[in-house]
Amino acid sequence: MVPSSPRALFLLLLILACPEPRASQNCLSKQQLLSAIRQLQQLLKGQETRFAEGIRHMKSRLAALQNSVSRVAPDAPPVSCPALNTPADGRKFGSKYLVDHEVHFACNPGFRLVGPSSVVCLPNGTWTGEQPRCRDVDECVGLQPVCPQGTTCINTGGSFQCVSPECPEGSGNVSYVKTSPFQCERNPCPMDSRPCRHLPKTISFHYLSLPSNLKTPITLFRMATASAPGRAGPNSLRFGIVGGNSRGHFVMQRSDRQTGELILVQTLAGPQTLEVDVDMSEYLDRSFQANHVSKVTIFVSPYDF
Repeated sequence: MVPSSPRALFLLLLILACPEPRASQNCLSKQQLLSAIRQLQQLLKGQETRFAEGIRHMKSRLAALQNSVSRVAPDAPPVSCPALNTPADGRKFGSKYLVDHEVHFACNPGFRLVGPSSVVCLPNGTWTGEQPRCRDVDECVGLQPVCPQGTTCINTGGSFQCVSPECPEGSGNVSYVKTSPFQCERNPCPMDSRPCRHLPKTISFHYLSLPSNLKTPITLFRMATASAPGRAGPNSLRFGIVGGNSRGHFVMQRSDRQTGELILVQTLAGPQTLEVDVDMSEYLDRSFQANHVSKVTIFVSPYDF
């Protein structure tokens, strides 16, 4: 009986196939050897068929798996949080808004941060805090004075100014006295001094802080007359710009019978300081009575806020 195992057949062929010079009764005959070879060939052919069937089955399984994966919905896009803006007068660090990414914020000198200094994007697509903003620090309200004695602190965008308005120096029979930190009044004029009476009866000082590149036109300042109790007031007013370094950035116009408005008509880029002197003249029955001057100083911040 010839073994059916391919390994056994192969070993049998090696052991029992004797070389011709060594004829022995233990060697296979030619007929037996050919029969064993045919059985081995048939066995190998069967093994090859089963292997091919296994390969076809594996290919079929892979194709089915590929079709199944292709039918699955595409991957959802990664979760992201809404974009964050750089706060006015501040800075933002971080530009990725995916889950677990952080964004940090800081303010320019002269401003303080209102809100969180950093936020993290959560898996639900929201930030751990609100968008912060930068607020101007009012240095003038601190416990420690920031200006020298005798001066007044004026808060501006991102900084402050120390001012000390002074009355005009006296000349001849004209003199002024300071009646408040921001106003001077002319002493009474001699009865026969017409030039004295045409000088400003009052001079007031006003300080404004503006952001850079403010949209125009915009009203910045108003001045009006008020009659003393029991006295008839002027029945006509005239308003105008009489001094300063405004270079055509402003116009003065009447808003009603007793009020004039200083209007900014040209955009201002900071930082810079402008001065404009506004005059209001009072008339009674076309007769000049007095005039009043408001000296307006405008501090334009370097920041747009």
